[in-house]
Amino acid sequence: MDVLKDLSIGAQVSLSGVIFTGRDAALPKLVHAIDNNQNNIPLIGSAIMHTAVSDAGISPTTSNKAEISESIPRLVEKGVLVHIGKGKLDSYVVDALTKFGGIFIVTPPVAALLTRCVVSKKVIAFHEEGMEAIHRLVVRDLPGIVAIANGESIY
Repeated sequence: MDVLKDLSIGAQVSLSGVIFTGRDAALPKLVHAIDNNQNNIPLIGSAIMHTAVSDAGISPTTSNKAEISESIPRLVEKGVLVHIGKGKLDSYVVDALTKFGGIFIVTPPVAALLTRCVVSKKVIAFHEEGMEAIHRLVVRDLPGIVAIANGESIY
């Protein structure tokens, strides 16, 4: 995505369209499914927000938890170019984002603000994980700030 190459750290963005969700329980399962050729989620050019989805809403979880941060390099390699969450990521994750042209966007951890941006939601994988399952969200004007892009980091 050429638009990602033009983003710089600190840029304010507004996301609209389809994003997927995943966090500690689901992202390692997604990587396992990819590694075993069992994934049917269209990942190329996609975005994943590190969040659970409940009736109370969405809010980013800490992206530097081992289960999440260790999943990012494999996911960006397989086409997930936008990762949305919060927290400082390790240098190997920054390197993977840079190598495969991905970015990391931080969002404000304000559930009410973010939840009003969700147009629709549907569980698409790992139903057994409940609110931590992978969801397909359609969002409108989800705010964020570019935290990692093109080999640079705000951290």
